[in-house]
Amino acid sequence: MGKITFYEDRNFQGKSYECSGDNADLHSFFARCNSIRVENGCWVIYERSNYMGHQYFLKKGEYPDYQSWLGFNDCIRSCHSIPQHHGPYRIRLYDREEFRGQMKEYVNDCSNIFESFNARDVLSCNVLDGYWIFYEESGFRGNQYFLRPGEYRRYTNWGSTNPKVGSIKQIVDFY
Repeated sequence: MGKITFYEDRNFQGKSYECSGDNADLHSFFARCNSIRVENGCWVIYERSNYMGHQYFLKKGEYPDYQSWLGFNDCIRSCHSIPQHHGPYRIRLYDREEFRGQMKEYVNDCSNIFESFNARDVLSCNVLDGYWIFYEESGFRGNQYFLRPGEYRRYTNWGSTNPKVGSIKQIVDFY
């Protein structure tokens, strides 16, 4: 079981709220979020309620201000605990919607999708095994998108407003 604590002020000060599972609406527990302590587990935190808006992946550790998790502001409104995964990691990327066009399968992290896949955009994907994070830019930078096993027939299904995927990373267990 994971455990995450949200603090209204920087450096773990001010009003706090401790959470041990998914929460679609954190609004009633704190007005703003300027620091976070992850005691165990892996988490995706969201800028808006109902798991919407900018997403940020956090593993065990301390995040003394929102810049430390690469946040754009102090607004966190929902969180998702990522279950432990034991086993292989496998994902297929496609350069067209509905699993059409060029396909490439990955079993490891890739820091530069363009060089590896020879496509600027990923329009659909199938997560066969494990949990993954898409980054809009190469080198594991930019907006992040959490993907669990399943089919994503178009890029909007993983919450993106554009098909740009620059790098991908497995979410390995940090429990």
